[in-house]
Amino acid sequence: MKPPLKRRVPKPRNPYVPLVIARKAGAHDKTPGAKRQAEKQALKKRLVEQ
Repeated sequence: MKPPLKRRVPKPRNPYVPLVIARKAGAHDKTPGAKRQAEKQALKKRLVEQ
């Protein structure tokens, strides 16, 4: 007869991780790609207006 399987005890959670993740939140900013795209669109718009 096989011995009963041992259940793994989950590792304890680090209590500081949620605090660090929460600290990352702040003012949102556009990505560099979005800024570049907006600049290109503004340039095209100015060229068409001239």
